[in-house]
Amino acid sequence: MEEASTIITELRQMVSVQGDPSSRIAAYMVEGLAAKIASSGKYLYKALKCKEPPSSDRLAAMQILFEICPCFKFGFMAANGAMIEAFKGEKRVHIVDFDINQGNQYITLIQTLANQGGKLPYLRLTEFHTVASTTSLVSPSMLDCRPGEALIVNFAFQLHHMPDESVSTVNERDQLLRMVKSLNPKLVTVVEQDVNTNTTPFLPRFVEAYNYYSAVYESLDVTLPRESQDRINVERQCLARDIVNVVACEGKERIERYEVAGKWRARMTMAGFMPRVMGPNVVDMIRKLIKEYCDRYTLKEEMSALHFGWEDKSLIFASAWR
Repeated sequence: MEEASTIITELRQMVSVQGDPSSRIAAYMVEGLAAKIASSGKYLYKALKCKEPPSSDRLAAMQILFEICPCFKFGFMAANGAMIEAFKGEKRVHIVDFDINQGNQYITLIQTLANQGGKLPYLRLTEFHTVASTTSLVSPSMLDCRPGEALIVNFAFQLHHMPDESVSTVNERDQLLRMVKSLNPKLVTVVEQDVNTNTTPFLPRFVEAYNYYSAVYESLDVTLPRESQDRINVERQCLARDIVNVVACEGKERIERYEVAGKWRARMTMAGFMPRVMGPNVVDMIRKLIKEYCDRYTLKEEMSALHFGWEDKSLIFASAWR
């Protein structure tokens, strides 16, 4: 332990949260290692939560992240596009979202609907209703689904927080998907980060996280200067928290349990869902938008899903199911 602490001290002198992308991500990964050593991972998540910024600050930082790291924004746009296509021919549509913090996505959705002109029938938006429950305890009766409604369920950056069979025999992740399938939705959208921090042992998880977030940090340098306070807030309040949790925590303490697109495809298939191809209008719209950013951002279509990346690294994927 003494040797490990000495190495951590040396590493801290070599990295900086205001340096180049490799130095910044290394700084936060070093803090993850320090936290892991200090507590052996036990009860670490509770300790880390005590050091988190106020939820309002974190939400503001997340909203900035979705703007300055376009891959996140593209994922939302793909989900919105799939929803709008599912609206066609329906008189009543009921959208269920398992993350109350995704307000920006629905602002964008409403703006897109407003620009549809006569392409969609008259739509009346009712009030939004919240369900006071943790995701794992949500039941069909809480969702107030009614006859004649086309049901759409949106999972945007939410499913990876659900424990799976590697954490508990209850397997809340697949249990939730099966519950949603029992509702017979017209559409289910899944948007997630395309990286495996769920079942991999510590060392390969550490390497995978470093490679993934290195690409994210490089992309941030293109959109905001290093001295930008917005960039610093995003990295500290959003990305750093996730990195430390991935590196330092084990078992139930690790809540950032991302999976690659292929694993989500397997889970959705086992729950009884069938893939739904993203429409050409959705793909063309996002391709045009990507050109307005940087040619190092990429879009690939693979197995009915859209993969948004930085150069050759896939960062975010979006898929639609029925």
